[in-house]
Formats: sequence, structure tokens, C-alpha cells
Amino acid sequence: MPRIKSESAITLAFLYMGVYQQTFNKFIDTLLGLSLANVMILGFYNHASIFALTSNTQSQTDIFHLSAKYPNFAELSNALYEREIERIASSNISDPSLIKRKLKGLTYHIKNATTHLLEDYAPMNVDVHNGTWQAKQAGKCPIATQDTDRTIQWFGQNARYGAVVAVYIEHLGEEHIELDSIDRIASDRLHLNQFGWFSKTGEYFDIVPKQTRYQLLKPTKNVLIAACGGHRWTPKGKAVPRALSLRELLLSTDIDWKTFK
Repeated sequence: MPRIKSESAITLAFLYMGVYQQTFNKFIDTLLGLSLANVMILGFYNHASIFALTSNTQSQTDIFHLSAKYPNFAELSNALYEREIERIASSNISDPSLIKRKLKGLTYHIKNATTHLLEDYAPMNVDVHNGTWQAKQAGKCPIATQDTDRTIQWFGQNARYGAVVAVYIEHLGEEHIELDSIDRIASDRLHLNQFGWFSKTGEYFDIVPKQTRYQLLKPTKNVLIAACGGHRWTPKGKAVPRALSLRELLLSTDIDWKTFK
């Protein structure tokens, strides 16, 4: 399929597909031939346009209801769409069908993430312009407060399928914490959906990338806030926070903050 290079041609193509309601798959086939810059020109970052292409009439009615209920719904949704499209575009995924599935699922997942973020049950603020959690960052990574015996005790009592947990990652002196979830439980170990097997002491069982360290942490309020906020540290101190993936944002909305001190 030839690449579309003209801004006017892209706009006309987009309008054509909107008016004549071409299938979303054909739209994505065209999208796969575009550069990220042209996708932005196309207007794919516009929430209303994406929703019109991917949703039925009832779903469109739902989105307008949500926009009325949450004044910042559209702005936050757009921020999440922009970040996820860029993340997909810069990924190493080479299978067009997989890219299609990821793009087609964005409306559902972003609607859920946006709604939960705006419910504001977490002890943090939401930056609707960037689609991120905002919280004061500690001077040092909270891994220093971890205790092996308490970690074993906590996971022995609280481990359950689907539970949101935190993984400490250190690579060449850069530290941060990521969110994951438990999908398998054994007597002495836990399997996380993304990272794999850890002992209940927090030790990682699989092979880690070179010069990298993983550790499963006992969840605490400070640990989870650091993970949700994308906080990072280097040997020199605080670093610019990282943006959470849509998957992590969804996990962050599933945390029961009342259980953590």
C-alpha cells in the first residue's frame, strides 16, 4: 500500500472514510502506511473522531454522557490517546494484525481509564493535560523501607489473583517502581503478569536484563504512590518522572487505597 504524504490528501481520506463509513480495518491499513507525524495531521488523536470510527450509536451516546458528567473527560482521553498511539508507533511490533487489535481496543480501555482516573479516589491528583498522576516525590526511592520478613508475611496473607503489586527496577543506577498484577500463586512464589516469577521474599527467579535488578515490593502507600506517579531516581537525586503505560494506568485505578498506610 502506498504511503500518503500530502496533508490535504490525508484530510480528504479521513473525511471520505467518515462520510461513507468505511470499515475500521481499512482505515487502520491506511494508518499503518503513515508516519506518526501524518497520523497527527490526520486527526487520529481527536477523541470524537476515533470514537465515531470505532463505536456504535449506543457507545457514542455513553461517551457524550461521560463528557457531561466529567468536564475534563475529553481532554484527558485525548492525552491518553496521543501517548498510546505514539507508544504503539514506536514499538517493535511488526505484525499488522496485532497493531490493529491494539488500536481497536483503545477506545474501550481509555474510556475505562479516563473514567476511573476522574473518579478521584486516589491520594493523588490527575494531570488531565498529560494523562498522569501527580504526587510529591520523595528524595529517595522507598525501597529502603522494605523488610524481608514483613514482605513474606504480607504476601502470605494478602496474595490473590489479580492483585496489583509493585516491582522495583534498578538499571545502571536509575531506579523506579512499576505496577504489575498477580496471575498465578504457588506455595512459595508468585507469578506476575508481566515480570514473571518472584519468591514471596521479593527475589526474582527469572533471568534479568544485563545490569538490571528486579525486586517485588511489599505494597505500601508510599511505594504505590511512587509507582503511580512514575517517580524516578538517579545517583544524583530525583529524575524526570516517566509516563505510565495505559496498562499501568488501568492497574493504578484498581488499587484499594484504604488498605494501605
